[in-house]
Amino acid sequence: MPPKRGNINEEELDDIKKSLNFMSEEITTIAKQQKLIIILIEDIKELRRQSEEKDKKIAMLEVRVAELEQYSRISDVIVTGLETKHQTYARAAAEERGEPPEQELRSLEEQVIAFFNSKGIEMDSKDIEGCHTLPRKNMNQKPAIIIRFVNRKQKKELLKQGRKLKGTNVYVNEHLTKKNADIARQARLLRKQKKIQSTWTSDCKVFIKLNGTPEQAKVLVIKELMELEKYG
Repeated sequence: MPPKRGNINEEELDDIKKSLNFMSEEITTIAKQQKLIIILIEDIKELRRQSEEKDKKIAMLEVRVAELEQYSRISDVIVTGLETKHQTYARAAAEERGEPPEQELRSLEEQVIAFFNSKGIEMDSKDIEGCHTLPRKNMNQKPAIIIRFVNRKQKKELLKQGRKLKGTNVYVNEHLTKKNADIARQARLLRKQKKIQSTWTSDCKVFIKLNGTPEQAKVLVIKELMELEKYG
């Protein structure tokens, strides 16, 4: 049998008490740290939730701004490929006087109206609110022309008669925002690749018609470029 241990002396008992006190303090410190960590984790979760909410609000605002930007162009058409002559002297003189080149704009409007009338497309200055060219990236290209009609009725009528421009190299399209123009461009590429049946725009919205049977060939409105990825 092992020898019996004698009674713990006072010094050993004091050491044990000190060790227990130290361990108790350590446990208390760890408990406080754990409590702080839990609070910090909850704070992080709340901040993450707030960040996600802000991201959603920002995304919604971006969509709203894009819709408003597109709506501001709802009565516009963009004409490309039309040869026009501009009175650059009138522009320079007007700019020198600090005045808008109204004569040049009227002249451009008259040229546009004359061209469309010559193709059997009725157009009158009273139906036009504004007419101006867009800045050119390439000076060798004909500038695109924006026509803003008094209301959408005249715009739709012009788009309907676009077939009369066949063979002229002049094209009339809706004035889309960059976002919608990118969507329309990708949709045309998918149509060219025969991955969708057709695509078109109406009231500045991009539509596609799917391939397949009449039941499968659904018509969809595409609002985001990523929506086309599944058909690529």
